[in-house]
Amino acid sequence: MKRLKASEIRQNFIDYFKENGHMVEPSAPLVPIDDDSLLWINSGVATLKKYFDGREIPKKPRIVNAQKAIRTNDIENVGFTARHHTFFEMLGNFSIGDYFKREAIEFAWEFLTSERWMGMEPEKLYVTIHPEDMEAFDLWHDVIGLDESRIIRIEGNFWDIGEGPSGPNTEIFYDRGPDYGQDDPAEEMYPGGENERYLEVWNLVFSEFNHNPDHTYTPLPNKNIDTGMGLERMASIAQNVRTNYETDLFIPIIEEVEQISGKKYQQDATQDVAFKVIADHIRTIAFAIGDGALPANEGRGYVLRRLLRRAVRFSQSLDINKPFMYELVDTVADIMEPYYPEVKQKADFIKRVIKSEEERFHETLEEGLAILNQFIKTAKNGDKMIKGEDAFKLYDTYGFPVELTEEIAGNEGLSVDMATFETEMQQQRDRARQARQNSQSMQIQSEVLKNITTDSEFVGYTHTDYQTELTDLIYNGEAVEQADAGETVYFILRQTPFYAVSGGQVADQGTVGNDNFEIEVTEVTKAPNGQNLHKGIVQFGQVTKDAQVDASVNQEERRAITKNHSATHLLHAALKEVLGDHVNQAGSLVEGERLRFDFSHFGPVTKEELEQIERRVNEQIWNGINVSIKEMPIEEAKASGAMALFGEKYGDIVRVVDMKPFSIELCGGIHVQNTSEIGLFKIVSESGTGAGVRRIEALTGKAAFLYLEGIQDKFNEVKHLVKAKDDTQVAEKVTHVIDSEKQLHKQLEQRNQEITALKMGSLDDQVEDINGLKVLALQVEADNAKALRQTMDDFKSKLQDAVIILASDVGGKVALVATVPKSETNKVKAGDIIKEMAPVVGGKGGGRPDMAQGGGSEPGKITDALQFIKNYIKSL
Repeated sequence: MKRLKASEIRQNFIDYFKENGHMVEPSAPLVPIDDDSLLWINSGVATLKKYFDGREIPKKPRIVNAQKAIRTNDIENVGFTARHHTFFEMLGNFSIGDYFKREAIEFAWEFLTSERWMGMEPEKLYVTIHPEDMEAFDLWHDVIGLDESRIIRIEGNFWDIGEGPSGPNTEIFYDRGPDYGQDDPAEEMYPGGENERYLEVWNLVFSEFNHNPDHTYTPLPNKNIDTGMGLERMASIAQNVRTNYETDLFIPIIEEVEQISGKKYQQDATQDVAFKVIADHIRTIAFAIGDGALPANEGRGYVLRRLLRRAVRFSQSLDINKPFMYELVDTVADIMEPYYPEVKQKADFIKRVIKSEEERFHETLEEGLAILNQFIKTAKNGDKMIKGEDAFKLYDTYGFPVELTEEIAGNEGLSVDMATFETEMQQQRDRARQARQNSQSMQIQSEVLKNITTDSEFVGYTHTDYQTELTDLIYNGEAVEQADAGETVYFILRQTPFYAVSGGQVADQGTVGNDNFEIEVTEVTKAPNGQNLHKGIVQFGQVTKDAQVDASVNQEERRAITKNHSATHLLHAALKEVLGDHVNQAGSLVEGERLRFDFSHFGPVTKEELEQIERRVNEQIWNGINVSIKEMPIEEAKASGAMALFGEKYGDIVRVVDMKPFSIELCGGIHVQNTSEIGLFKIVSESGTGAGVRRIEALTGKAAFLYLEGIQDKFNEVKHLVKAKDDTQVAEKVTHVIDSEKQLHKQLEQRNQEITALKMGSLDDQVEDINGLKVLALQVEADNAKALRQTMDDFKSKLQDAVIILASDVGGKVALVATVPKSETNKVKAGDIIKEMAPVVGGKGGGRPDMAQGGGSEPGKITDALQFIKNYIKSL
């Protein structure tokens, strides 16, 4: 076995398959593009689903990639095992309807055993197969020459993730020798068992069946190969180390943590875990932030927050009690730079985000401890056990490891209900597993669409009307010669002016037809071989294949879409200028009525920033910039300063939309010829859509004018109502009305308090002595909860040594408030009073020992509640 660096293994893999006719697919961002079914890219095949299910035909049917991936379903195992990771790399070779089992097996064997590549000893390799896959057995036995004893049949060797392609798989295992365990079937010490001796190094999936919606299996029209080899695991074998963490992918990070902590790796088991957790999680966090994710309380942002907090918690066992994770980013960048330069390019931004999050968590940690102390107090007054649900809440919501909860509880003479905790954990795992099963399904291959290879040219950049030929017609999933009125059909044109939905821009609509028929075009997408695939409803006549037709795009709608698309480019540039270079597009929608632009940013955009962004876009419209559009090689385009949209894949020749000096981007969409055509740009909303992603919605041209006209009409209506003589007086008049209303409210509240005082008479007469406590329990009138609290303040000032309980019917709802003098809280607590009382009026509440509030929905039971609480105090 050759001793190789991880970067050498990765490059060897790519070079080997390039030599064997494979196209290199670049590693896609971890944040999925145009795939809402996945939280993260979680495998090498995840970015290739469109090829496997036939939506798109790749330029070459043979593909090789090194794909970064994140899986978070087993976070709690990371650090405690030799090979669990949240971030990892999959090396894969794929065949889309080209070679199949024999070539896939021969490629794998040659790469692993050839001295030129990995140089593994053939006698140390074993394989597993599906019991019914006799073809795989024959290939391993007769072609490769493996003895039958080294081919193990395992029932689980079948790859199936729901609807879409599926099939049997074969796995290759490497025997690391008796130092890692003696052969013993009872201990699962065999290839395919759970052990550290026989390591799986490669998995080859033979994708040959469609898993249909009714859960039957039929042969795929095109059989595919999907293979994967974990880089971290292969590096541990090539470098002859016990775990992945001793490889050159992790050791530099661990050495940096040693410097920061003053502790040594492999000193004791507890410290080992901390080093591993930190080294794993910083890779995930750095790459995910570099690819556009930001810490948040939901979705993928929550995953990042949880990982960072887990690493910080474990760092405390190394006596690190300050933000430090951000200092490791440069080390991660150096290790991964040969293939992933983006971490180094964005290092400053990544460090800034991590440091801010660490500082925030050190504050949150104190909050979690305060909550744990409350659980401890409750347990001491009860059964001396912290509830499993509470321990899980601390773990899941506040990032507290259950081990820490157990340790602190033990110091207080308490235990933790671990059975319930494990039940909660299992439910979470089941939810995650179900989500994975649901999210990874592919579509089912369409043989009809795949077989359409007719050339079709898009002429829509220069034409909205075009005489052309209808070359292919599909109805009910079948290629047909004709279709009748009222039917929904799919078709392809020899030349088409219709834009297919792409890059956020919606498809064109319009009509296609001649004197004999007309189709209303409702949708245009890309067919598997790249043609624009039109969908429409036959309005009249009979559609015939090969007919000559007039194709006409709705020009008014097209003009509006064009303005919005060009405005989107100007908005993107303005956002980077005003907010910073960290802004990246996270999605967009360009249609006739409006534009929507999603982008990565830490928090809400301020009013002043929005005004500045809007002004900068309009300035470019007023400047009347000529829009130049050219096609050129991608390297030349990047050299000219053209911005590539985050996560988009580009070919060798790209289309550059140049609005210099303000904006220059790669884009396949349709644009104005001069920015002045946009006319007007108006932002109508800014909001958050999820973890670290903001959304701006805006209007251009006629839509923007009509929007502003509507605002002007409302303004004129207000001007009339406040009797302002001119526009400049409106703000002053409105302010006067607001001030007058506030003054009237104050006067009304004061009068209400005076009336309440008169109705109550002497409060002393209404105080009762209950169980040695002075108690005033009354129903009073109040307009709202705030007014009720003010009444309470008045009563407290007069009865400073009394327990006071007030209830009010506020618009059909019940408002409750209770106060207890601090000197009496050892006898009765305000929080307990409200907790006991609120259910009587159909509600709930609580608070501090000296003051508490609550509410309910049954005002008819206020009298019962007041009597109930008097009896409660009497019973104490």
